[in-house]
Amino acid sequence: MPELPEVETIARMLRLGGREQPALVGRRILGANLLWERTLAEPSSAEFVPRLTGQVIEDIGRRGKFLYFRLTRDWLLYHLRMSGDLLVRPARTPRETHDRLVLELDDDIQLVFNDARKFGRVWLVDEVDRVVGSLGPEPLDEGLTAESLFSRLHATHRQIKPLLLDQTFLAGLGNIYVDEALNLAKLHPLTPANRLTMEQAGRLLESIRTVLRDGIARNGASIDWVYRGGDFQNYFRVYQRTGEPCPECGTPIARIVVGQRGTHFCPQCQPFLFLNGG
Repeated sequence: MPELPEVETIARMLRLGGREQPALVGRRILGANLLWERTLAEPSSAEFVPRLTGQVIEDIGRRGKFLYFRLTRDWLLYHLRMSGDLLVRPARTPRETHDRLVLELDDDIQLVFNDARKFGRVWLVDEVDRVVGSLGPEPLDEGLTAESLFSRLHATHRQIKPLLLDQTFLAGLGNIYVDEALNLAKLHPLTPANRLTMEQAGRLLESIRTVLRDGIARNGASIDWVYRGGDFQNYFRVYQRTGEPCPECGTPIARIVVGQRGTHFCPQCQPFLFLNGG
């Protein structure tokens, strides 16, 4: 599933254009073709096309793992889930097998939502918070301080790895960047959140921001056939490096399952210090 850096990269490309791809801001939606009805979460398919048609794309951005399009009257949101992707193609391009929703735009281009596994979803709503209102703070938001993160951590005894994956705690993090951030912060993934010190909370916040900024600078990680152009996977410290040497100490990277998610860490750099209440 694409995480914050991958979604940010897609939003930036759609907003600004590049690589011979036109920018979409300012373009009018001339029509839509819903090819897989379950892709649409809201509204009904009967309402969707006439309501969408004629609106202009005024901005494109990201909130957590959601892509949002601010339109003339409404908000169009995409969640890519496991295999979703947004592609800009010339108008009248033949349909591909996994195309789920096609928006016809002016200047003879299409915006195509392609989703092999059919888990992605699309919303058209009049208020963006109807979809993203329950998300936690953005990790890169300057308003999130070490002190506020420390308070949030100490409000729960949950293990740090599944807590950071909880989108209501922090928005946009997934398995890759949590594993990378915990390694950089030298925190074991099973550490109880309310046992972190203020210094550890600050180090964790800085580590999260470092790996996210690095990921964005490298256009995300390309580890599946869906994600295009990123190379952050070439700089992983621990993720999917089971048995390979830690870049800091040389200890083989270990893999455990935490909250049903494969979790990668260095046993030497990230010791578990809270056994038996210690």
